[in-house]
Amino acid sequence: MNTAENRSDATPETTPSVPVITVEAPETQKRHSKAYGESSVAAFEPSPHDDHEAHHHHTHGEHTHHEHGHHLLQVEHLTVSFRMYEEDEPFFQARRRDVEVIHDLSVSVHEGEVIAVVGASGSGKSLLADAILGLYEPNATVTGRIWFDGEECDATRLEELRGHGISLVPQSTANLDPLMRVGKQVEGLAHNRQDKQRRQTRRKELFARYGLAEDVAKMYPHELSGGMTRRVLLCCALMDEPRLIVADEPTPGLDLDLACKALADLRAFADEGGGVMLITHDIELALRVADRVAVFQDGTVVEETSVESFNSPDTLCHPFSRQLWHALPEHEFACTAEEDGAAATDADTPAQTHSSEHAQGGPTC
Repeated sequence: MNTAENRSDATPETTPSVPVITVEAPETQKRHSKAYGESSVAAFEPSPHDDHEAHHHHTHGEHTHHEHGHHLLQVEHLTVSFRMYEEDEPFFQARRRDVEVIHDLSVSVHEGEVIAVVGASGSGKSLLADAILGLYEPNATVTGRIWFDGEECDATRLEELRGHGISLVPQSTANLDPLMRVGKQVEGLAHNRQDKQRRQTRRKELFARYGLAEDVAKMYPHELSGGMTRRVLLCCALMDEPRLIVADEPTPGLDLDLACKALADLRAFADEGGGVMLITHDIELALRVADRVAVFQDGTVVEETSVESFNSPDTLCHPFSRQLWHALPEHEFACTAEEDGAAATDADTPAQTHSSEHAQGGPTC
């Protein structure tokens, strides 16, 4: 997790510690923290997400791809903060403070859909991806509730799901080892000869599906083009047949054609029954493939609505969402004075989540 964007005015704690992950349930169900393994991470017992219908707080458009509405991932009231020290004070006298980067965030992903999490660069979107994958900095405190496929997950369970049930397509192509051939990186670690053969077969299937020649497996990352690198990263994510992909800014550095192809691959994965959380600042591209949009501002989701709501600013509830609509090239980047004033007000007040009740097609679920 890159927390550099959160440290502009503070120095992180230098004493090594384990991440503290507290999951807050309703008062009647709140559980006491307990230690497990070698860490002191607070845990809680998994429980069926049998009340998922009560957690729908968004709208669906008439062209949505998830017919059954099953929650594959549900994040509720997620808050992420970091323990920091004041950088202007002497080291042993510096006061410690908590810097909250994500606050009270709720978002969901269904089977067979792509949800685009859109917002400005540096607003904390990548931190959301890290939280879902259980990637926590030592000085992080995380509270909230996360379900995957109906099971409430603690930090240990999220770590078990990483790369299997949930996979990441990372933002940086530097995630590939420059000293290892591409094929070996995609195949990953094999436990025995039979597993090695299985993984080689799986890698060949993925390469064929995404238009990568077999000789690409013998290349090193620096020999790949930008589009090839993105497809290799997608193959890495799909290697162990996950059900959910978190794609963190998968298109930087690609021209329009390659970017569209990369997103089409994610769309195809969702159409086959998987779920995709597409984290991006490029709302124009996101609207081409997504079913729903979660608008991210100042560390939280301020509106979660169908793509059809972006047909007109009148169907968007939050001023920042309407600003995004006006920022699209075809709308000439023009905001109304009312929206400019509302955005300025929002910068000084906590954001609140809105459901777009006026979204075209489909009732609120």
